[in-house]
Amino acid sequence: MVMTTMDTKVRISKDSLGEVKVPASAYYGAQTERARQNFPISGLYLPPRFIRAQGIIKRAAAIANRDVGELDREKANAIIQAAEEVIHGKWNDQFVVDVYQAGAGTSQNMNANEVIANRACELLGGERGDTSLVHPNDHVNMAQSTNDTIHVAINISAMEAITHDLLPSLRHLEDELNEKAKQWDPIIKSGRTHLQDAVPMRLGQEFSGYATAVQMRREMIEQVSRRLLLIGLGGNAVGTGINAHPEYSERAIAEIAKFTGLPFQKPRNFFTFVQNPDAAVEISGQLRALAVTLMKIANDIRLLASGPRTGFAEIQLPAVQPGSSIMPGKVNPVLAEMMNMICYQVLGCDMTVSSAGSASQLELNVMMPVIAYNLLHEINILATGVRAFTDRCIVGMEANEERCRYYAEMSTSVATALNPLIGYDKAAELAKQSFRENKTVREAARETGISEQDLDKYLDLREMTGH
Repeated sequence: MVMTTMDTKVRISKDSLGEVKVPASAYYGAQTERARQNFPISGLYLPPRFIRAQGIIKRAAAIANRDVGELDREKANAIIQAAEEVIHGKWNDQFVVDVYQAGAGTSQNMNANEVIANRACELLGGERGDTSLVHPNDHVNMAQSTNDTIHVAINISAMEAITHDLLPSLRHLEDELNEKAKQWDPIIKSGRTHLQDAVPMRLGQEFSGYATAVQMRREMIEQVSRRLLLIGLGGNAVGTGINAHPEYSERAIAEIAKFTGLPFQKPRNFFTFVQNPDAAVEISGQLRALAVTLMKIANDIRLLASGPRTGFAEIQLPAVQPGSSIMPGKVNPVLAEMMNMICYQVLGCDMTVSSAGSASQLELNVMMPVIAYNLLHEINILATGVRAFTDRCIVGMEANEERCRYYAEMSTSVATALNPLIGYDKAAELAKQSFRENKTVREAARETGISEQDLDKYLDLREMTGH
């Protein structure tokens, strides 16, 4: 029934607690509206990837229930079509439950059930709200519980985001860092430890270290993310599979694997799956480790590009925007700074995920909505941030070979190479003399009577950097 209030048209929707006024234009129903009113907290909603995952689950469930004879074929086909519209983002604006909502995500699950049920009613020629035609619980949620579907949606959405967004971005960064490592391999520079001058190295070697660090983090994420492929759909409320056909779970999971192109499969133990969001916690920990690696790289690039007159100035970053509202001509390392901020946010997200993960009690973890939001947020900002950092900073960087060579020649730590010839103590005195007199180590060593032949042998900067 549709009625008009002073502000807008509403319809009366019902749930087990009674009647609720819902906007007539809404595809959601009574339980979603209750949650919308109960949790006006942040204005933050679970992202499109999560909503897509909910649609994938509802579609697979309808197919499985139809094929085992539990769900009327006409209703099932309407639910499948409505779920596919959700998958493709057509009804994203109808998912209106705040991230900070009822535990476990019951409201989020019912939001999906109600939207799909009402859309399926329309597809069957009925009106929104006609639960006698398609019921959100009896038909859309058949053989399911919030407790398995929200957990499964976390795994599906995270795995898709990692596979299609994050890993390609990391490979791109890795490739570009390797390209810089090859391009800059001939450039000799001074190494630095404790932010003090150290023995010479090549600029390409420094960047090869960055590239391999990213590769190692990527490989760990690939390895740990396989845990997300174990999904307990069919475990239902506590893992027993109550109200589900014996073939439902296997059929539904197989359909999810087929639709996504990812090898999702049943977990070893449904009770373990429902009780613990361990895979989400584990992959979040790997994202934290990635953030630590990226922070190191971003901070190094800020140091190496510092200047242009009073810093290291060993590399030059692309000028992508003015750096100051008051100092004309100033250009800042804005992409590296952005990368740092993303990484700090990831550390905070991981703290939330790990804390919420530790809140599992008995047969369930009821903190799944906040786990879902933070896990997907960190994957998203890392994927998009790494892509922007690579394309708009790493690709366009240039080396200042002259400045690098100057620092390498002026470094007092070059005296280290003379240890085998004159010993540590004499080499230390030579280093001090070099600094005191503002000379290169070679110049100071020459004055002590060391032959040119020995100087050429022991103070070959390129030879010092290895092979």
